[in-house]
Amino acid sequence: MDSCPFQKIHQLNNELDIVETREASQLQQTRLPGHPRIKLGDVAKLRTFLKQEFDLADLEQLAPRLWMMSMQSSANISPLHRQKVKGRDIIVTEDPRLHLIWYYDRIFLKPLPQYLLSNAFWLKYLLATSSPLGDDRETIRRAALGYLRTYFYLIRYESDFRIAKDEKLRLVPEKVSWEQFCDFSSAFDNIQDREVSLRYAYGEIRLSRLNLYSKLFLQKQHFQRIHAQYGAYFALFYGPILFIFGILSVLLSAMQVEIAVEQLLVMDHWTSFWLVCRWFSIVCLLVVVGLSLYLASLFMFKFAKEWIYAFKDRWKKQS
Repeated sequence: MDSCPFQKIHQLNNELDIVETREASQLQQTRLPGHPRIKLGDVAKLRTFLKQEFDLADLEQLAPRLWMMSMQSSANISPLHRQKVKGRDIIVTEDPRLHLIWYYDRIFLKPLPQYLLSNAFWLKYLLATSSPLGDDRETIRRAALGYLRTYFYLIRYESDFRIAKDEKLRLVPEKVSWEQFCDFSSAFDNIQDREVSLRYAYGEIRLSRLNLYSKLFLQKQHFQRIHAQYGAYFALFYGPILFIFGILSVLLSAMQVEIAVEQLLVMDHWTSFWLVCRWFSIVCLLVVVGLSLYLASLFMFKFAKEWIYAFKDRWKKQS
């Protein structure tokens, strides 16, 4: 896309409309909308800031393998009301790497920055070949395009828009109306995957999978550290350990009962009780073994089903 993804009449921020008419000395003091500490005249600082704002280095490196971790569709993004239905809390983040990353009952979203809502900003800094951003312009532009497109899917209904404007989230500017946002984002779904960063060819991604595959493909302990305390980290192992301990305890108890009841066989008047104890212990053993095999098989079935779906989807995309 060689043009601004929205028309000037539909822009949601007009603070930079007078930039072209200002003299160089005045431009030095013009602030980046939404970020008063960044002056447009300080090109080096502006470039560094924008690179940080759209730094997707890890995800771009993982992009050829993201099909293993997520559906191969940029539209795989549930709108905000659906996120609530799924029981997810929306966590505001300014880290571009975490945008649309979810972890159990949380999903991380980066609010729309004011400067991306300005037509003048796109024309001068992201589209012009003479952009002050230099060689970084194309990388930033592709990431910005993909990022903007995600909001077409996140905010599809007025109920989504009301959630986005919640004072605790403020994913969109406070003074923007629903009609204005619809006009602003109306063409975002026309943005093609080839025009955006490789990460944005995918939608939501599960953080637990990113943390797992980061060990394999990035040689990093994790993609994003979640547990800052040792207690919270080791608590992850309590459930599986207790489950295994419980299974083994039942198995050993049943085996112990089976051995103990064999001693009653020599006493004829305990024959019925011996039969009950023996078969009950055997049934307990079978139930525990069957339950363990069922859970293991269920896990393998779901794991295989996800990989089969991923391979089929990838084959369909490539054919």
